[in-house]
Formats: sequence, C-alpha cells, structure tokens
Amino acid sequence: MKIKSLFVASLEENAGGLVVSMGLMGILKRKIQKVAFFRPIIKKKSPKNDDDIKFMIEHFHLKMDYDDTYVFTMTEAESLIAENQTNILYEKIIEKFESLEKKYDFILCEGISKSLFTSTVDFDINLEIAKNIGSPVVGVLSGKDKTSKEIWEEVKIEGETIKEEGCTHFATFINRLDKESLIDLTNKVRFLEKDNVPIYLLPEVKELSYPTIGEVGEQLGSRYIIGKDKDFKRLVKQSKIAAMNLDHFLIRLEDGDLVITPGDRLDMILGSITANYSKDFPSISGIVLTGGYVPDEVFMNLVNGIGQYTIPILTSSDDTFKTAMKVSETRAKIMPSSLNKIAIIEGLFNSYINLKNIEEMIETVSSSDIMTPAMFEYRMFEKARANPRTIVLPESEDERILRATEILQRRRAVEVILLGNKEEIYSRCSSLGIKLHESIKIVDPKTSKLKSKYAKKFYELRKHKGMTEEGAYDIMNNKNYFGTMMIYMDDVDGMVSGANNTTADTIRPALQIIKTKPGISIVSSVFFMCLDTKVLVYGDCAVNRDPNAEQLAQIAISSADTAKLFGIEPIVAMLSYSTGSSGSGEDVQKVAKATELVKKLRPDLLVEGPIQYDAAIDEKVAKKKLPNSKVAGRATVFIFPDLNTGNNTYKAVQRSSNAIAVGPVLQGLKKPVNDLSRGCLVEDIVNTVAITAIQAGEEK
Repeated sequence: MKIKSLFVASLEENAGGLVVSMGLMGILKRKIQKVAFFRPIIKKKSPKNDDDIKFMIEHFHLKMDYDDTYVFTMTEAESLIAENQTNILYEKIIEKFESLEKKYDFILCEGISKSLFTSTVDFDINLEIAKNIGSPVVGVLSGKDKTSKEIWEEVKIEGETIKEEGCTHFATFINRLDKESLIDLTNKVRFLEKDNVPIYLLPEVKELSYPTIGEVGEQLGSRYIIGKDKDFKRLVKQSKIAAMNLDHFLIRLEDGDLVITPGDRLDMILGSITANYSKDFPSISGIVLTGGYVPDEVFMNLVNGIGQYTIPILTSSDDTFKTAMKVSETRAKIMPSSLNKIAIIEGLFNSYINLKNIEEMIETVSSSDIMTPAMFEYRMFEKARANPRTIVLPESEDERILRATEILQRRRAVEVILLGNKEEIYSRCSSLGIKLHESIKIVDPKTSKLKSKYAKKFYELRKHKGMTEEGAYDIMNNKNYFGTMMIYMDDVDGMVSGANNTTADTIRPALQIIKTKPGISIVSSVFFMCLDTKVLVYGDCAVNRDPNAEQLAQIAISSADTAKLFGIEPIVAMLSYSTGSSGSGEDVQKVAKATELVKKLRPDLLVEGPIQYDAAIDEKVAKKKLPNSKVAGRATVFIFPDLNTGNNTYKAVQRSSNAIAVGPVLQGLKKPVNDLSRGCLVEDIVNTVAITAIQAGEEK
C-alpha cells in the first residue's frame, strides 16, 4: 500500500520539527507534483502568523490557501479537550484532512509540541491526531544538552509510545547532536531492529540557532536608524553590553557580536564601527542603542559618510539591562528569505540522511511528465551534486557573487573558485556579514603562478592573429580571460560571468580559447521557462540576431541536447508565422530549410517546422492544423527564427504568466561558460552555477 501522508511530531519545543519537515518536503517535491502541508493545530492566536505554514507555502511554492493548512488554534483545541469534546476536535481535523486528500497526491503534516499545551492536555495529542487520520509518524527528538545515554533512552520510550498508541512508526530524526553524541550514536544506531524503524542523526549547526538582526529588532520593537534590508539578515551569535572603557571593551569583542550600548555613548558607537572595519578585530553584527537616546544629526552624518557602510543600528526605548534580556530571549526563525539557513539544512540532509531510502519507503505515486519549477530546481541540484564540478567566478568584487558563493558552499553541490585578491575578498565578506569557508579557493590573476603558464599558452593559441608574448601576459590580468584559460587548461570545469560584464566580454574569450563543439559553428543560448506544470526550452533568445538556416538548425540541435541533459524530453518546434505549407516567403523558407537540416543531421530527434506557437503547444489547435504531427501540441523545445521574436516572446510569457525564466544558458562551446544578466539576483547566480556544473559533467 502506498503511503500518502506523513506526520512530523516533535516531543519538545525547538527540537527541529521544521527542519525535518523541510527535508521531507524537499524529497516529496522531487517526485510528486501536488503536495499539501497540513498543521492541524497552530500555536498563535492570530492564525495568519504561523511561521512554519508561511515558510512551507512560500519556500516550496505550494498552491494552497492559508486557511486550508490548519483547523484549530492551540487555545481552541485546549478548550475542546477541557470540555471533553475531543470527538469534535478529531472530527473537524479528519474532515479537513480528507478534503485535502481529494485535492493532493500527498500530505505532509506537522504537529505542535505537547510541551506547549497546559496541563489540561495530559496525552500526546500529535499521536492521537496521526492515528485518527491514519498517517505514519516521523518522530523528532532534540539531542541538545543531553548525553547519548539520555537520548537513547528517549528513542526507546518514543518507539514504545508510538506503538502503544496504535500508530505506524515511519522514522525518527534526532537533531542538534554534538560531535561526541553523534559519533557514539552512529556506532550504536542503525535500526530499531524489532520494528525496522530507521533512525537519522543530524549534528548541531550553530548558525541555525542564531537569530538575525531583523528578528532581534522585532523582539525589541526597535526602530532602525541605519541599515538596509540585506543588513537585517546578519546573524547575531551573541550580545555584548558596552558599558566599560572603550579599550577594555574592544579586547572582549567576538565575531558576530551585537553591541548593546546607551545611545549617548558616542565613544562606544564609533569604537564598535571602527573595530568592524579593522582587519585586526572581529566583525560585529550590529549595534543597539538603549535608553531611547539617538545621536544628533552631525554624528549620524559622520557615520553615514563611511563608504560601503553595512552595520545596522537599532534603537531601544528600554534601559540597557532590559534590552539585553530581550535580546537573549529572541528565538531564531527560518524564513523564506533565510537563504543561508535553508542551504545549511539542505546540506545537512544531503550529507547525513539516506534520501533514497526514504523515497523507497514512501512508495510515491506514479511519476508523470508534469514538472513544476520546484521539481526542476531540486532535480537540477540533485544532478549537480551527483557529479560535483569546479566552477570559477571571476567577478568577486560583486556582492551578489559573494552571497551566491556562500549559498553554494552550503548546498554542497558545486566547488567554487573566486578570482581576486584574497585579503580584499575576505575583508569585504566580513563587512557584509558573509561567511566563506576556508575551503573556498581564491586565485589572484595578478600574482598567481599560473599567470605565466596561461600567458604562454594563450600566445601560442593567438599568435597567428598577431598576438604578442607581452600582450598575452597583459591580457591575463583580465579575469574573464584568466578564468577561460583555467577551463582550457583543465584547472576548472566551467565559468559563470556577466554580473558586471557584457555578454560580449564573457563570450569573446571563450570563442578565442575554448572554441565550439565539433559540427557546431555557432554559440547560442536557451532559457528554461518554468511554468506551473511544465518546463519549456526557448532558443535562441539572447545571442544570435538573425541566424541563417544552417545556424538555426545548429541552434535547434544544441537546444535539444541541452533539454535532454536537464531531463526534458526534446520535442522540437521550429517556429514561424506559418504552419506547414500554409504560408510562403523568405522567412518561412529559412525555417523549412533549417527543419530539413535538423532531420538530416539528427534523425533521432522529433522535429516539426515551420509551425506556429499555438499549434506547437496546444493539442486542440494542433489537431486542426497538423493532425498527423508527432510534435504539434506536444513541443518542449521552441526554436525562434530570430532574436527579436525570441527575446520578446520569452519576456512576454515570463511577465504575463508569472513563469520563472532560468537563463540564458549558453550552448555549443566545447566546455561550458555561462553569461549572467547584469540585473541578476543571487538566486539566478546560484542556479546558473548549478547549470554550468551539470553541463561540465556531461562533457567529461
């Protein structure tokens, strides 16, 4: 029998139920199109403010109304239990659960810790709910501040309790383990042999328990006098009250400190800011000014005048002691915007959890040809992680590149090399609150020992074009050329650039050094257009202005191969304003000739052309215009006749249907180089690097 739901149940608060729910939802979304998140009872009196529900809906793009995700608040549930009306409690929960079953293929449920209820609830309400809806239980335990012996006893008690309650025990996750307990339990825990229930162990990662400046500000009810949105994502590792002399205080500063000081202590404010930008002192996360004091305009102008200032400053009307107490009580949250924390959790699951085992246990519903944007992204990173590659990023001066690098190192799918001055990069990361692992390799083209080697080789490659040895050496100072030579010399597998450079600056070195694949004379591009239930491939929408028939055929072949590489069956539509023989003209003839060339060069491909867009994508239209075509109505790869048509169409579809456009992805080169838009977001960079790694893996 196929499992169609799971119930995540935590024995205590802060055990990591959301972490486990995130990991499980990620596994489910890779295989199943329609997954619901259900939290029968929520904590907050204001229903719209449940953090776990908001996170799951937004991060996983769940197509659910908030009201469908819960039934009762904790207060309402307690009242029914106190009035001995538990039958009504379960009846309403079952009713909502069964309504979700009719709409969705799988339901991931998350309970609320029994420890949060008053003494009126003297039983494990999560297990009772799970039993009533027939959902297998995923237990979540915390190993925080416990010995391995204590944890093991909890595991046994939990297993016995679940069995006694008549529930199916699917698995147990033990979170927040220190190194010693992790090693000890790893040697001890394989399975609860009697019931064959897997136990998964996850180590404590301190960053997950650190609140952000924004969360601290929310707890304090603070006003921000300096700071931008991105600065409020800085993590607060601990707080320091600055009340002593400045020289005594500075020696006590630690990385990630939130400095709490009276608002009239200008010496402490300036000292903390100066220390943050000194390479000899730790990087602080922010400053809270207490007592309701705000420095005057002259002082604020002085602070605002500091170049690239990134330290947020908050005010609190409370005194210093009360403010410090509130800061210590601030709970860390995982929000959709918490990109680093999300990446850490993904990395934990991929490193410590047997994902395939869970997939097999779930026995997911039959796979279909439906692919959502979330499925595409998960599968993309899964493929990149299966065959890790090294990608060089030349534009280390760009904040977006550094933030993307931090996320990529967390996701553990790609190795990254940055080009630039190591000291300057780490100093900039420190001022931005970015934490790069020491394993991130940084190469400075100006001082690298590779420079002479690359220059010599580049001279050999380009001397027939008039290149001199001196010129070749000078051009290696250009990071795009240096990065491209790294690819050519097999020191890296691919490159991503363009956040600060033009497309020509990115492609030109690749054309001069790497060249195109055999049989391909043109570099082209595609966009992955992620719609609600499918991913389409559009080419060429970014590079070639007006390709001739031969070039158009090569673009189609390259695009089909790219689609296949990313798990999309290539069914190619050669687009025109005419379908079949219904029209004539030079433009139509170009597409017809290109179609015949594709069929001749690649008889393995399904291709149709000339064909109009509506006939290519809509089965009803296809039956009227090309009833015998194997492509019409089913196309997945759309080849546009020119750049004007392609670029306008992809933008129109993107804006009018809220599609996610991933790209442009360059194709046709012997080794992958990809171009970024200068307006790209951090997420765009992360995805493009993953795509480049997959392309590189295919070339090996």
